[in-house]
Amino acid sequence: MSWPSRFLSQHAALKSSRARLTVASLEVNSEHRKSTVFFARTANSLQQRRYLHSKKMAANSEAAHPDTTPSINVRLADRWTGLDKNVWVEYTGLAAQHKAVNLGQGFPDFPPPEYVTKALAEATNGKNTLLNQYTRGYGHPRLVNVIAEVFSKVHNRPINPMSEILVTIGAYQSLYCAISGHINPDDEVIIIEPFFDCYEPMVRFAGGKPVFVALKPPQSKAGKEMHSSDWLLDMKDLEAAFTPKTRMIILNTPNNPLGKVFTKKELSDIAEICIRKNILVVSDEVYEWLIFEPYQHVRIADLPGMWERTITVRSAGKTFSVTGWKLGWSIAPANLIRNCQVALQNVTYTSPTPIQEAVAVGLEIEKERMDNKDQCYFYTLPAMLVAKRDQMADMLIKTGLTPIIPEGGYFMLADYSKLKNLPSSIMMSTEGDEPKDSRFVKWMTAEKKLATIPVSAFYSKEHKHLAENYIRFCFSKNDQTLDATRKILDDWMNEKS
Repeated sequence: MSWPSRFLSQHAALKSSRARLTVASLEVNSEHRKSTVFFARTANSLQQRRYLHSKKMAANSEAAHPDTTPSINVRLADRWTGLDKNVWVEYTGLAAQHKAVNLGQGFPDFPPPEYVTKALAEATNGKNTLLNQYTRGYGHPRLVNVIAEVFSKVHNRPINPMSEILVTIGAYQSLYCAISGHINPDDEVIIIEPFFDCYEPMVRFAGGKPVFVALKPPQSKAGKEMHSSDWLLDMKDLEAAFTPKTRMIILNTPNNPLGKVFTKKELSDIAEICIRKNILVVSDEVYEWLIFEPYQHVRIADLPGMWERTITVRSAGKTFSVTGWKLGWSIAPANLIRNCQVALQNVTYTSPTPIQEAVAVGLEIEKERMDNKDQCYFYTLPAMLVAKRDQMADMLIKTGLTPIIPEGGYFMLADYSKLKNLPSSIMMSTEGDEPKDSRFVKWMTAEKKLATIPVSAFYSKEHKHLAENYIRFCFSKNDQTLDATRKILDDWMNEKS
């Protein structure tokens, strides 16, 4: 066969082979497309079924748990379980919601001394730019030095500014450091009721067990003026509360919310037990300058045998009427302060420098005036507050409430149980999770536009019944606020008549 013939023959065979391959390929591609379409339809169908199933499950979950958002496992740590409610958040929000006159939260709405606010402005805008930076972690040097000078005079003993004073973000943090720096799991801490509400959660957070001893309220008598001094501490009850596990007792004088100023006899009896049983004392004395004559403030650390076992907590906010500045300090022997320092340095490094500088200036000014009660703010402030206290008591009496006249502090309790024509839902005995005084405060805030705080918030669960007839008013307010309060109470009284 010639070369052209062979070429044409091979070309024809190759063409025929390619044709067969093309047909086969088309058949395979056709089957592949069919398969692809089938699997695509199957996948889409499966995906759709999965989507519908997940949507149904999500709907069922939302119906069963309407407040639950699907996410990672985020839940409150066990150490905070049961400590999530806060009376200030709840009732301050309630007052704002109803646009009520707020006599609940304890802060003045009159201006602080001008020299203190001026000192703060100068600290932030002055030539010393370092006052806008970190200062010494345990207390700004200028501040701890003047604290030592003032309170060496107060305690009649030398106080070392660097080792016996700890400055914190508010007295709140001083309390936290004192408790967490000394309490181990299962240690018991005695708390005298009524008590400032942070004591219990701070003890529990440290792993301790709070043990409550309630002041005994007096029996009200018609026509008899009631005083906070009528609430008495039964020393037999206190003695019985101590066990081998007792590590600490927390004392508050003047007491919030009651306004009771503990007498030297009461404090001496407490001190005797603490010395005998070798117990630490945390003495919350943030209202130490707000004492109304003729009463006198006795500092338990000054009693024999008590300095070495007492941590005294104080507040710049209460001293200078600047509660929003959140500055406090503890004074105690160096070994106790060291434990508090360890707690502080692992929570916050330091307190704000400009605020510490301004408070230092204020204390330097008042230190020079302490021997002149007509000029020293430590004494002129309580003189002003006692007039407001008496004004508040007069308003409450005319409305039909029974005031408990405080001996110190910002607050006055009042018994509302004799009021007439209150809704029956309020006057039922305490039951369930909402005490009677809480129901009354919510009603008064909503209906009368006057906000206070239920006193049961200052008692343990087992003793809340002692407070069910009382509410707390803050009288540390300007004249405009007190006048607005008087109008509300007068209108209420006219409604009843």
